[in-house]
Amino acid sequence: MTATHQPSSKEDILQYLARQGQASAQDLAGHLNISPQATRRHLKDLEMEGLIEHHRVQLGIGRPQHQYCLSERGRDRLPDRYDDFALSLLDTLAETVGPEEMGSILHKQWMRKALDYRDRIGPGPLEERVKRLVELRQAEGYMAEWHRAAQNQSATNRQTGGEALAHQQYIITEHNCAISHVACSFPSVCGHELEMFQVALNGVKVERTHWLASGEHQCGYLIYEA
Repeated sequence: MTATHQPSSKEDILQYLARQGQASAQDLAGHLNISPQATRRHLKDLEMEGLIEHHRVQLGIGRPQHQYCLSERGRDRLPDRYDDFALSLLDTLAETVGPEEMGSILHKQWMRKALDYRDRIGPGPLEERVKRLVELRQAEGYMAEWHRAAQNQSATNRQTGGEALAHQQYIITEHNCAISHVACSFPSVCGHELEMFQVALNGVKVERTHWLASGEHQCGYLIYEA
């Protein structure tokens, strides 16, 4: 049992840190339902492999606490099935000439993807479309989730007869980036991603709430009807 459990526990640690951003050994032990000693062994192994790193945090009186988070190498270890994007991008590049065309190439690629998403998502209430989009992203290697957001009338009000009518909002959260290497070289793809979601979901507004590229531990998007 031990030999088969350890690798899954290590993967669970990587998944948990991707979702939470950082955690202590005690937090991880509680989440994994294993002893703190076993958790620390896993953390030591993962740190030696270069998949996680830690920093000390002083919480009140007493010894500083170690907080663990994913390293860049650890993020590269997360699910990634987006090789087809790179191949498709190379095909698009082959159709154009000169580096100055890169912006239009990337935009063309993302709009192609957006229309593919729209076809596969189909019609229906916004909540169903958001759910189907997240399922597509998960299948492509993104650790994606969605949930309803607290209504923020200042962002989504419509005026009807002097009354403000709030519309339901949704949050899509992605705990990893399946195209992180492309995004590092061409940051504009992150901007195209917002437009892609708007086209894919049809008739919505999309706002960024979190961004991996700016040092946060996830990408987040607020979605509501336009």
